[in-house]
Amino acid sequence: MKQYMADAFTDEIFKGNQAAVCVMEKWISDEIMMAVAEENHFSETAFMVKEKEGRYHLRWFTPGGEIDLCGHATLASGYILFRFYEKDKRQVVFDTMSGPLTVERRGDLYVMDFPAYRLTPVPVSDAMEEAIGTRPLEAWMGRDLLCVLPDESSVREAKPDLEKVKALDGLLLHITAKGQDTDCVSRSFAPKLMVDEDPVCGSGHCHIIPYWAKKLGKNDIIAWQASARGGMIYGHTDGERIRLAGKAALYGMAEIADTVKGL
Repeated sequence: MKQYMADAFTDEIFKGNQAAVCVMEKWISDEIMMAVAEENHFSETAFMVKEKEGRYHLRWFTPGGEIDLCGHATLASGYILFRFYEKDKRQVVFDTMSGPLTVERRGDLYVMDFPAYRLTPVPVSDAMEEAIGTRPLEAWMGRDLLCVLPDESSVREAKPDLEKVKALDGLLLHITAKGQDTDCVSRSFAPKLMVDEDPVCGSGHCHIIPYWAKKLGKNDIIAWQASARGGMIYGHTDGERIRLAGKAALYGMAEIADTVKGL
């Protein structure tokens, strides 16, 4: 089975967010996909099978289980297809747990059409402050918990207590603030999925970008994920949909040994 490794939301290797992308002729068992994801120990490993020309079935696995939406591994999957399998295509479509998702190639950017999470305000709590180390100004719930912090330095310098983060509502925790050089900065934590900090979280920006678009009164948002690796996301809101754009870089290619049972 062919596996590619790419860094998403960056044009430099060792930056952005790592994803493994497995291109398969047919589906293997969930148990084997889970084992491969655990072996890779990236935030996500993507698995895809071609359905027809330009259309693929795509699934994402974290080291802690399958997930319903992942931005960086979708971007990486589109990048791999355009580079190796669909060289003449400008767009590919992925059928996923979150419905059909498209990736379009525009120069050196890869533009994804995603659903935007509907955010509901929730009370700021002492538990949030204790988990993050700073009291949020606001808190919002979609699939994940989004906490707005006072300033960029609060986001960059945060050292969350991950055991306390596990006790908070929401699948992931995102902390964000208005940026100095970009519209916003953020960091994302997913200890429930066995990912301490996600270097650049695409699905997290399906919460973050709609929030800042409304807050700043603009549809186009430039977002910086302030993790150690760092990554840039260009977002555009359009009602219940959001376009996320970024770059990608190829790290490597591998062949998973055919001695692995179930391949």
